[in-house]
Amino acid sequence: MKIMVLENDPKELTLIQQALNGKRTELIKLGSIEQAWPYVQSGESRFLIANWDTSDLRTSQFIPRARAAKLDVPVYIVLTTAKNTDDESVPTGADDIVQRPFKPADLKNKVGMAERIISLASSLASARNQLENQAAYDELTGFMNRAAFFKQSAGELERSRRASMSVSLIALDIDNFKGINETFGAELGDEVLRVLSQTIREKSRPYDCICRWESDEFVVMLAGVIGADAEKVAERIIAGIRGTRIEVESKTSVNVKLSAGIASVARVTTSTEVEPLIQQAFQAMARAKEAGGNQVFMSYV
Repeated sequence: MKIMVLENDPKELTLIQQALNGKRTELIKLGSIEQAWPYVQSGESRFLIANWDTSDLRTSQFIPRARAAKLDVPVYIVLTTAKNTDDESVPTGADDIVQRPFKPADLKNKVGMAERIISLASSLASARNQLENQAAYDELTGFMNRAAFFKQSAGELERSRRASMSVSLIALDIDNFKGINETFGAELGDEVLRVLSQTIREKSRPYDCICRWESDEFVVMLAGVIGADAEKVAERIIAGIRGTRIEVESKTSVNVKLSAGIASVARVTTSTEVEPLIQQAFQAMARAKEAGGNQVFMSYV
């Protein structure tokens, strides 16, 4: 564990080093509290030991700022103070206080307790992030679900609006998915969805918003792409799934057909919203299906 130490008195610093001797820790010596922010923001260190009486911690407002920061694991702050320090001047935001002079063993015990608390906080943050990811992403395909897509795409629209950019939305649907499930079973149907998901991922950009909308329906938002360029992306996806062999036990391959509809906006404005784009893309996709499927239909908004 990396521990930030803000202590300008060499004797006090030696006591802190003695207290941590033998523990698997690395001390980061700070000359001022502002030097702590890069370590805090990067997550490199979540533990600070600071002299409240002689450092610039008091005037910097570091503790309120650290508590207000949205960190997965909060900074654990241990302050050292003189015995005659006025209790009212010590901030309530500190996690623990050690009065000087202290013995190395006293601080060592404090550090041990802090390590356990930080470890617990890290475990809780990891579990929380895992739950959030499970809630935001479809387990089978790894793509965003509807709720996550609406949130992400709204941000993309706002960025596109500020930059006066275009945006296109592609709706995709497997033409013969019901027949595949009925003929070969749901297990093979899931495999088809996984293969299609991989194709969509390969044929789109790493930062494009991709959503498994429902069953065999997918939605892809392309910021900065309009018209023919969006159509090329959809055609690459259709060609990619068409050229992929999905074999069953009987050695026969499944022929997957895909239809796509596109809603394209030349310039995003304050009136551009996600839901109407999705509706128009699905309407264009329905027309592609009515025309025989396995093709792309375009709609300009």
